[in-house]
Amino acid sequence: MKTLTFATALAALPLAAFAAPEEWTFDPSHSQVVFNYNHLGFSTTYGMFSGFDGTIMFDEEDPANSSVEVSFPVRSMLTGWEARFEHFMSDDFFGAEEGDMVTFTSTGIEVTGENTANITGDLSMNGVTKEVVLDTTLTQQMEHPMEGEPWVGFNATTTLLRSDFNVGMFAPYVSDEVEVFISLEASKAGEDAAAAE
Repeated sequence: MKTLTFATALAALPLAAFAAPEEWTFDPSHSQVVFNYNHLGFSTTYGMFSGFDGTIMFDEEDPANSSVEVSFPVRSMLTGWEARFEHFMSDDFFGAEEGDMVTFTSTGIEVTGENTANITGDLSMNGVTKEVVLDTTLTQQMEHPMEGEPWVGFNATTTLLRSDFNVGMFAPYVSDEVEVFISLEASKAGEDAAAAE
């Protein structure tokens, strides 16, 4: 199994001047953003965004030279309960209409370990743009065993404050802090790789 680590990539830095980031596209069937928050101290409540598209410009020889962009509709949120979804989309929170998007565009990458990095970027949501840092792990890079194409996977975490994005209703009783977990797969663009079922 050929697995690329950030440490291996850093060892190749003298060659970086001759290389360039390559485009990888998200596998929407295996890319998701899961968030959770504390509800009145009674429970931890979860939601998800899934099935979205995005692009990674991945520099295998110099990962710090990579970048990522992703966007998805606010109204694609999954909550598991229709009444909660409608409340989140109401003026109490997002006031979201069709076409309102969540976007993330990276602005810098700091390699922190053998297969880890901090990805800094601009998160735009509900008309507000804030800088966030994603604590990211490269989980695997190899030929997909079912698709026979180059594939890569990443996990990332961050913590957001709802109030930073003007959706802080009922804080602090409903926690202002929202824990976010991201897991995604991507295939090398131009490889005609279909998402695995």
